[in-house]
Amino acid sequence: MRYFGVLILGIGLVLSGYTTHAQRTAFELNKALGRGINMGNMFEAPTETAWGNPYRADYFQRIRTLGFQHVRIPVRWDTPERTSFTEPYRVDQTFLNRLRLVVDEALRQDLHVIINMHHHDELFSNPTGAKPRFLAQWRQIADYFKGYDQRLLFEVLNEPHDQLTPTLWNEFFAEALQQIRVYSPTRAVLMGAPLFGGLAGVPFLQLPDDNYLIVSPHFYNPFRFTHQGAEWVGEEAQSWLGTAWRDLSTEREVLIQEFEPVLAFQKQHNVPIHIGEFGAYSTADLASRVRWTTFLARWFESQGFSWAYWEFSAGFGIFNPVTNQYVQPLVDALLSNPLPQPVEPLTTVVYSSDDAYSGWNVYVNSGAEATRSTVEGQLRIQINKKGTEDWHVQVVKGNIPLQKDVLYRVRFKAVSSAASPHPVTVYTGRSVSPWDSYSGYSRVEIGAQEKEYAIMFDMKNETDLTARLVLDAGSTEGLLSVRDVVVEQVWLDVDVLTSLPAQEFLPPVLYPLPATDLVTIVHGCLYDALNVYDARGLSVFDKKLSKDLECKVALDVRNWPAGQYYFYFISNEKTTVRKFIKY
Repeated sequence: MRYFGVLILGIGLVLSGYTTHAQRTAFELNKALGRGINMGNMFEAPTETAWGNPYRADYFQRIRTLGFQHVRIPVRWDTPERTSFTEPYRVDQTFLNRLRLVVDEALRQDLHVIINMHHHDELFSNPTGAKPRFLAQWRQIADYFKGYDQRLLFEVLNEPHDQLTPTLWNEFFAEALQQIRVYSPTRAVLMGAPLFGGLAGVPFLQLPDDNYLIVSPHFYNPFRFTHQGAEWVGEEAQSWLGTAWRDLSTEREVLIQEFEPVLAFQKQHNVPIHIGEFGAYSTADLASRVRWTTFLARWFESQGFSWAYWEFSAGFGIFNPVTNQYVQPLVDALLSNPLPQPVEPLTTVVYSSDDAYSGWNVYVNSGAEATRSTVEGQLRIQINKKGTEDWHVQVVKGNIPLQKDVLYRVRFKAVSSAASPHPVTVYTGRSVSPWDSYSGYSRVEIGAQEKEYAIMFDMKNETDLTARLVLDAGSTEGLLSVRDVVVEQVWLDVDVLTSLPAQEFLPPVLYPLPATDLVTIVHGCLYDALNVYDARGLSVFDKKLSKDLECKVALDVRNWPAGQYYFYFISNEKTTVRKFIKY
């Protein structure tokens, strides 16, 4: 009987997380996290049932059977029912016991577990006032779970923002970590990013000297795709409905570009990366959600990131708790789809900057100081006095024609003399009040080596022939040099162009641009003639076009001198001009 009792005790310790594993490094733990999923809208709700998505005992078995390796459990600790709002700020024992049962079940199913602190609203609005309670909460959480092994991880706070500035967040995180380390010296602790948890906040992080840290940003871009129709975003999100993600090579390039500051931070600090949240809301079309999710999941893995999809069984979810059915295409996207070849788009230029940067202006606000010059084909903005926000120095080009329901890409080359990467917010938008954005706001980090940057967006607003392109650059001092600014319309497939009704006048497409031997011309069977002139205005080519037979023409230009040409497409109804470069 004595041996039987010891056996039962041993089983109990294993099942509750009190196991003896060899200590693992932060990188080893991050690798073990691998593919995960968030248990969203459960314990971060004011009560477990408040948002109609309560935890179920069968969930973790389902999740492990699918092939996930960890769960992230968002937890709202800061409610009067769960934490006393007066000293000593006691965390409710009943709630701790409830959460412990959930953690134990996840461990029993061989899942690693992350528990965090979610929706600590007073900490965001009044950090100094809420700080003692915040630290007391983590001291008690760490004490309660101190016997658990490294399969349980802590995440100090979800998406710091508002008055919890990047500077304060670094301070608060370090102090919370001290509370945790009293009880758990080798438990991995995740540090989220300030500025709402996104990639833009990662460069602001100051990591404490600790061997068990994992950096955990979130990713929801393009935001107008992932949050189209999301009720909590506001009425504006309804106008984004129908935004697609097509898995174009150019779309992939934009997303990868956004992660460059994270990759640089990881390399500089030798710290593992966990993408704590990414997902697209169910109001987006499923095919686009699958394409976006497949690409990101496979790309994260190629970078050595662990990840946790947002989320299991609510608006972004992969499981319907009413029907007990999976959204199988999303499950496949996360766990089994290989990465396909991207779609290669065609483009036509809507605007291209000239060497004088005609029509470009620099505006300063809130005491910032900046000057503009053009040197050797570059637009140079010398920021002598920075502001507190990017928009305190605005570099603006007006009269950009944007049409409703058209996909656009904006690209430019840039370099900065600033000591650290120069953040620039890029967008297109209305050139009159309310000065709102058509593209959303994309932040890029301009470095000391010139490179090309790009954004893409679906124009869901009404056609605006006088839209503006804006580079907000006022939060950093130094010389910012920009050149080769292009706004272009993106076409998905040449065959789409030639299959549309003849009464729809589409811009002719030339590709590739530039060209050296053959250029293909798609003119939609809408024009009667094509005349080509060189930069001096001399005719170099003319051809009659049949509206019935010749919707696509291959033109041999290998004997043309290198230079700039203008293609005039002529019909009774209109004439359209396209610029062409021969190398």
